[in-house]
Amino acid sequence: MLEEVRISGLGVIDDAVLELSGGFNVVTGETGAGKTMVVSGLGLLFGGRADPSRVRPGADRALVEGRLRVDPAGAVARQVNDSGGDLDDDGSTLILTRSVSAEGRSRATAGGRSVPVSLLTYLSDDLVAVHGQADQQQLLRAGRQRQALDRFAGPEFAELLAAYQRAYQQHQKVRAELDELTLEAKERQREAEDLRQGLAEVQRAEPVAGEDVEVVSEEERLANADALHTAATTAHEALAGDPASGTYEAADVLSLLAAARSALESAAQHDAQLRVLAARVGEAAYLLSDVTAELAAYAQSVEADPVRLAAVQERRAELTRLVRAYGSRGEDAGDVAAVLAWAKQAAARLAELDGDEDRIGELGQQEAELAAAVADLGGQLSDARRQTAKRFADEVTAELTALAMPHARVSVAVTQADDFGPHGADDVEIRLAAHPGAPALPLHKGASGGELSRIMLAIEVVFAGADPVPTFVFDEVDAGVGGKAAVEVGRRLARLARLAQVIVVTHLPQVAAFADNHLVVHKDSDGIVVSSGVDKLDEAGRVRELSRMLAGLEDSEFGQAHASELLAAAAAERDRPPTG
Repeated sequence: MLEEVRISGLGVIDDAVLELSGGFNVVTGETGAGKTMVVSGLGLLFGGRADPSRVRPGADRALVEGRLRVDPAGAVARQVNDSGGDLDDDGSTLILTRSVSAEGRSRATAGGRSVPVSLLTYLSDDLVAVHGQADQQQLLRAGRQRQALDRFAGPEFAELLAAYQRAYQQHQKVRAELDELTLEAKERQREAEDLRQGLAEVQRAEPVAGEDVEVVSEEERLANADALHTAATTAHEALAGDPASGTYEAADVLSLLAAARSALESAAQHDAQLRVLAARVGEAAYLLSDVTAELAAYAQSVEADPVRLAAVQERRAELTRLVRAYGSRGEDAGDVAAVLAWAKQAAARLAELDGDEDRIGELGQQEAELAAAVADLGGQLSDARRQTAKRFADEVTAELTALAMPHARVSVAVTQADDFGPHGADDVEIRLAAHPGAPALPLHKGASGGELSRIMLAIEVVFAGADPVPTFVFDEVDAGVGGKAAVEVGRRLARLARLAQVIVVTHLPQVAAFADNHLVVHKDSDGIVVSSGVDKLDEAGRVRELSRMLAGLEDSEFGQAHASELLAAAAAERDRPPTG
C-alpha cells in the first residue's frame, strides 16, 4: 500500500506531498491545477516512460519518491533484497524513487540501492494497477486477463489447475527424456556396437594387470639368452673355477679367499684387529659362495628358446595394440591396467545402452498416459474457463449499465491455442461491444479513454480482489458521467476500496464524497510562475471543496448544504455492510 508520495519538479508541481491512507483516496482540484501530474508521477514511480518535457521549467530534474508498506516475506521484498536494496528499519517500509533530468537521463532506486528502471516496472505488477488514458493497462495484457479470470473462477478451479500443472510438468519431463533417447537411438546403437567390439577383443586377449611389464622383461631375457649365459658362466668360473672343464688354470676367488682367511686366522690370536679382519674375510667368503651357487643355477636356467621368444613377442604386440586402442581411455592411461579399467566402464555403459530399448518402451507408455491426462484435465480447464467467462461477462455488463454505459456488452473469448502450455490450451481475451450492432473488439480497440477507465472499474469491482495488487489508480474514470451514474461510480469505487487501496483523480463531487481521504491540488501564481501543491482536507475543507465542485463557489451556502448532504449520504453508503 502507498503511504506517501512526494513529487517535485514535475510539470506544474514544484513540490507536493500526497499523504495517502488505506481505503478510498480521492484527488481533486481546479482544471489546470496539476491533477494529471499526480497520475503522471505515479506512473513515473512505477517504471513509466521518462519524458524530459515533463520536467518543470527551471528545474534540473523531476523527482518522485514513494513510501510503501509491503509484506516483508512477499515477492516484492524478495525482489528488492535480490537487487541489493533493503526495507526500512521497521522491516515493512519500502522506499522507491525515480528521477528524470531535463536532458532525459533517468535513475531509479529501490530500498536505497540504484536499480534498473525495469525493476520498478516489474515490481509494479505486484504493487499497483493504473487505469487511465495515458497509462499502461495491466488488464489489457492477455496473460493478466487469463490469470485474473482463473482467480475469479474460485478455489475449485485452482485445485483443477494445480492438478493439470502437475500432470503437464511430469509429461514434459517424460517426453524430453523419450525424445532424447529416440533422437539419439542411432548414435547410441553405434556406440553400443563399438563397445561390444572392444570388449570382445579384450576378452579374447584375457590380459592380466602387470602382464605387459612381465612380457617385456621376458622378451629381453630370451632375446639375449646367449650373452646372459656366457656372462653367468664366466663369473662363476672366476669365483669358483670350473673343475668339470679341467682347463681353468687361474686361481679362483674362493680359493684365494680361503688362503687369506687361513693365513689371518693362524696369526689372529696375537692381535685383536687382525681377528676382526679375518672375520670380515670369512663373511666375504660366505657371501661369494652364495653368489657362486646362484650364478651356477642362473647359467643352467638361461638357454636360447626361439619358439618361446616368438610367442612372447607376439603377446607383447597384442598387449601393445590393446593399450593403444583402449588404454588411453582409462584413468591410468598407457598400460594394461588402464585397458582393464576401460573394459569395466564399457561393460557398465553397454548394459545401460542395451536397456534403452526397454526404457523407450516404458517411457512411450508413460508419455501416452500422461498426454491423455493432460488433454483430459486441459479440456476440463477449458470448460471451466468458458463457464466462468460467461458469468464474469454478465456481471461486468451489469456493472456497466449502472456506470452510464447501458448499451455496452462485455464478452470473454476463450479460444484454443495450438498446443497445451503450463496453464492449459486457452487464450483468454476480454472484448467489448460498445453499442448494439458493434463488433466485439479487444478492450483497447473497442473503448474510448473515458469508457476504458469505467470498464476497468467495472472489471475490478467484479473481480473483487481477484487481481492481487494492493493499490488501484483511476484517472478520468468519470469522464462523460454525471448525475445518478456519477453516484454509482463513487459507490463502486468505495466498494472496491473495501478490498484494496484506491486512488482516484476526479472532477465529480458525487465520486469525491465517497472518499475516506480527500486530497486537493491547489494552484499558486505570483503572476509569472505557476506552481501546484497538495493539501489533505479535514471535514470542513471537504465541504468547501465539494461546494466548489458543485456550484463553482466554495463559500456558497447552497453549495455547502448540498455538499454536506452528499457527504452524509456517502458515509451512510460506506457504513452499509457489503452484500453478495
